[in-house]
Amino acid sequence: MTTKTALVTGASSGIGEATARKLAGLGYTVYGAARRTDRLQKLAADGIKPLAMDVTDDASATAGIAQIVAETGRIDVLVNNAGYGSYGAIEDVPLDEARYQFEVNVFGAARLAQLVLPHMREQRSGTIVNITSMGGKIYTPLGGWYHGTKFALEGLSDCLRLEAKPFGVDVVVIEPGGIATEWGGIAADHLRKVSGDTAYAGQARAVATTLSSEASAKRNSPPQVIADAIGKAVTARRPKTRYTVGFGAKPLIFAKWLLPDRGFDALIRRATGVRN
Repeated sequence: MTTKTALVTGASSGIGEATARKLAGLGYTVYGAARRTDRLQKLAADGIKPLAMDVTDDASATAGIAQIVAETGRIDVLVNNAGYGSYGAIEDVPLDEARYQFEVNVFGAARLAQLVLPHMREQRSGTIVNITSMGGKIYTPLGGWYHGTKFALEGLSDCLRLEAKPFGVDVVVIEPGGIATEWGGIAADHLRKVSGDTAYAGQARAVATTLSSEASAKRNSPPQVIADAIGKAVTARRPKTRYTVGFGAKPLIFAKWLLPDRGFDALIRRATGVRN
């Protein structure tokens, strides 16, 4: 049997690292991509192929896909996991930073989809997995640019699913809730830097505390739950269009559906510690 090939972006830690290991355990030839390959050496020791890739650089992305196809003759799974959360009041975040977040979280994922689709169409098979977030369905104060990227990737994924279906290609969305990674602490630090001394300072202190609190960290789910969901998706004969996994994701998305906007606003203000 032909060994299937998978590419996982943002593989140097957290969800990406766990996913690369999961797919390798399922028998895939796995390429783990990150901007710095030195952070991928622990994966290389376990047989996962390190790949230097900056998803915002077209030449880097193009060369990476070409290398995978040249070495294995195929690509069966793309996991668009590379991304980050840049928090700050919409008024405070410089537009260059906002654009860069879209470049990483949306356009980088879209470009890789463009690059793998010709190969998947030729094979008449393949799965593109886009990691969005419960933040692609709900919203929080001071997270506008981040949520904007995740809402965009949700819509892009739905359209791509319809377009790719006739060619035997599945498009799956993974919506993580709270996951025990470095994400919350990094987002909190950036938030304090951007809005900690502005008109939004009170909100920034509250949201940053929520993002980085020890209590939140203890409640968060391990990255492995996301990796397991991705494993189910790529091996299913007919995968679900969405997998909502991790602390808080299902109840919060349900609450967003159930409550009127003002009611959900009040819920989120309480949850993030923003009192006024």
